[in-house]
Amino acid sequence: MIYSSNRDAWHKSAEETLTVHYIDVGQGDCICITCGGETMLIDCGEASEAENVRHYLNKAEIEAFDFVVATHPHSDHMGGMAEIVESYDIGEFIMPSLAESDVPATRYFEDFLDAAEEKGLNLTSAEAGRKGKLGDARWEIVAPISDECSNTNNYSVGIVLYHGENSFIFTGDAEASAEEEMVNAGLFGHIDVYKVGHHGSKTSSSELFMDTISPDIAVISCGSGNSYGHPDNEALNRIRRYTDEIYRTDMCGSVVIISDGESLKVRSER
Repeated sequence: MIYSSNRDAWHKSAEETLTVHYIDVGQGDCICITCGGETMLIDCGEASEAENVRHYLNKAEIEAFDFVVATHPHSDHMGGMAEIVESYDIGEFIMPSLAESDVPATRYFEDFLDAAEEKGLNLTSAEAGRKGKLGDARWEIVAPISDECSNTNNYSVGIVLYHGENSFIFTGDAEASAEEEMVNAGLFGHIDVYKVGHHGSKTSSSELFMDTISPDIAVISCGSGNSYGHPDNEALNRIRRYTDEIYRTDMCGSVVIISDGESLKVRSER
C-alpha cells in the first residue's frame, strides 16, 4: 500500500516512523527528515527564508542535525546556510566537490565558509555509492557521478532514502545529463516519492529518469508566480504519465510525508 488514511495502520511510535518535511521556502529547496530521533537537512533556501526555516524547525522541535546536505552552491538551495551552521549543532556536513572554476565567489557562500570555520565544522565531499543510516532508515548518495560537470546544477548531490518498503529520492537541480549518469550507474530503480528536480524545470525529470523511478508521489518546491515559469508544463506532463499525486509548495505550502515502513501518509498546510 502506498497511501493510507487508515488510522489502524498508524499505531507505531514516533521512533518507528520517518517524517519528511518539504518546507515551503518560496523559490528554493529545503527538506528536513527525521527518523528514530536522528535528523537530516537537505538545503535551506535563500538567506531571506532563514528566519522562516528556523521557526518551522523550532515548531518541529528540531534542535540539531546529524547530517546536513547542501546539494549545490546556488543561493536558492544554500543561501541561508551560514545561519543554519550558526544556529544548530551539526554532526556532518555533506556537499559536492566542485572544480575550482565552479566554486562561487558570492557573499552567501563566503559567509557559509566563515561560519563553518568558526564552528569547526568539517565539510565532507559527496561520493556516489556512500551509504549511511538515519534511525532505522537507510540512505545512499547517488550523485554526482562525474568529477567535473557541465554546469553547477549537475554537481547536485543526489540521495535515495529507504524506510522499510518505502523510498524517496532528492536530486537538487540535477538536469537530464546528470539524471542519465545516475540511471546508468544502476544505484536505484523504482522510487515511491520523487522530490521533483530543479523545481519542475523542463531540463530535469527527463523521460529516461522518470521511466526508471516511475514514482507514485511527486513533490515540487517552487515559489508562487516565480519568474522562471516553474514548474514547466513539459516536465509536469512527463511526471503525470506516472502519477497524479503531485504536491506543489506554491499551492500546498509545506508538505509532510510520513512513512511507517509500509504505507505513506501525506499532509499539507493548505
